[in-house]
Amino acid sequence: MPGMPDAPRLYRALKRVLPPVANPYFHVDCEGLEHVPVEEPAVLACNHLSFIDSIVLPLNIARPVYYLGKADYWDSWRTRWFFQGTGVVPIQRGGGAASDNALKTGVDILNSGELLGIYPEGTRSPDGRLYRGKTGPARIALEAGVPIIPCAVLGTDKAMPTGTYRPRREDITVRYGQPLDLSRYYDRRDDPFVLRSATDELMYEIMMLSEQEYVDEYAAKIKSGDVRMDDDLSTPRPAPAADEDTGDHGRATG
Repeated sequence: MPGMPDAPRLYRALKRVLPPVANPYFHVDCEGLEHVPVEEPAVLACNHLSFIDSIVLPLNIARPVYYLGKADYWDSWRTRWFFQGTGVVPIQRGGGAASDNALKTGVDILNSGELLGIYPEGTRSPDGRLYRGKTGPARIALEAGVPIIPCAVLGTDKAMPTGTYRPRREDITVRYGQPLDLSRYYDRRDDPFVLRSATDELMYEIMMLSEQEYVDEYAAKIKSGDVRMDDDLSTPRPAPAADEDTGDHGRATG
């Protein structure tokens, strides 16, 4: 079974160095760590508030957590060495074939027995609220036949707000929820309504763990200005198609 000895060298080095420093610095409080499987593969689906979420989420897990990252990071040696060394797997972002390849890469990681970290919102929250989840995490979990563990980070937006480069000494809480068993959906995993139902179930659990206000709109639309904050965000919207973008997986995200 794959594990820490198989992780990239830089990942293993950081795993030894970071917990003794970061845990007391941020007063990290972990809840529900027993829900993370010791050996079996699973998807860790988390809210996304800060760049350091991808550091804090796996900080106290005794096995590697792999992420999918934008292939753009591999264009420069300044970022390539770090992301490659910490186990981030490059993907081309976008719809169509790029989305399918990203999904396949995620499934391959899970089929290798690993943990896969994903942010269903697709980007960092623009205002601290929890936004509508993309169906990619559910698609990947259903295709690989593994559970999704809803997770939440609290306080990372205060510890390292967007646009800052030096973390502050703020309390951080990481919560790992009970795994969601999606096996009842296996025979309908290509049905867009099933994918939306599974995703909404996941986002509800993340909302309960994170204690965030939920907004039934995509965070990317808020950031792009396609939807204004004074719009009626409570209006029901149709379920998206099954080829909806997979969600955000990278360590440095918008």
